Amino acid sequence: MFNGQDSGYISPEYAVHGRFSIKSDVFSFGVLVLEIICGKKNKEFSHGDHNDNLLGHAWRLFKEGGSIELISGSLQTSHVIFEVLRSIHVALLCVQHHAEDRPTMLTVVLMLVSEGPLPDPKQPAFFNEEGFRELEILASVDEATLTMLYAR
Repeated sequence: MFNGQDSGYISPEYAVHGRFSIKSDVFSFGVLVLEIICGKKNKEFSHGDHNDNLLGHAWRLFKEGGSIELISGSLQTSHVIFEVLRSIHVALLCVQHHAEDRPTMLTVVLMLVSEGPLPDPKQPAFFNEEGFRELEILASVDEATLTMLYAR
């Protein structure tokens, strides 16, 4: 059965249906970028104020205009904050629940090297523990589905 805690880099379409999409790598890239910026792994992340994973925490901070709080101390002093905040925004676009809402890797690169406006991300996949439980239910239903064949 699927365990949401192991979902570190796995796209929702693979976690639930066992299918990779052309944008599964985009999802993994987004998680990796958030981990680098935060300095913590997604599946090991915890916060005292809520039960969100790293993706949910980044989303919460983004919506509140506090993405700068996600940045690890070492990055705050050694990098241009604008570029790191833009990377968070792009990473959130990469971790969208539905593959069709994620950019392509080419678009990701273009967004990272440009300074133009970015689209607003939607709530990411695997937002919190409730999302994990939802995926566990879907995965268990998917595993338990039987197809009965009857000869004519």
